[in-house]
Amino acid sequence: MPSNDVRTLLQAAVPTAVVGAVAAAVSAGVAGGKGALGAAVAAIVVILFMGIGLGVLQRTARSLPHLFQAMGLMLYTAQLLLLFIFVAAFKNTTMFNPKAFAITLVATTLVWIGAQARAHMKAKILYVEPESDKGKKPENTGSKA
Repeated sequence: MPSNDVRTLLQAAVPTAVVGAVAAAVSAGVAGGKGALGAAVAAIVVILFMGIGLGVLQRTARSLPHLFQAMGLMLYTAQLLLLFIFVAAFKNTTMFNPKAFAITLVATTLVWIGAQARAHMKAKILYVEPESDKGKKPENTGSKA
């Protein structure tokens, strides 16, 4: 994975993990151990889904650049649908607090998207390939005196 991709991944995952930890602490205070577990599971799910999606998107950008925009739209739609499926699947669970899970899932998803957008805006990614140094040297067109 190129350094820009790793940097983007870290700049999105770290704030998401911090928000997940804060949500787990708040959920522990409000809903006890089950609330903390629900918040922790939600944060892990978001980091995994969005991290895998970012990897797929970066691989697509390198190998099939003409499909990058369409792939990005499809990927984010699929990720959001999968997150909604997770909320629906764990709506009536007794393993953890579903409210803490759902609220943390939404909060960490929004933080990931915002952090990823910020990382892409701050990245110094060339959009034009610079000329190589091995090419022809410019000829002197001036008069020789």
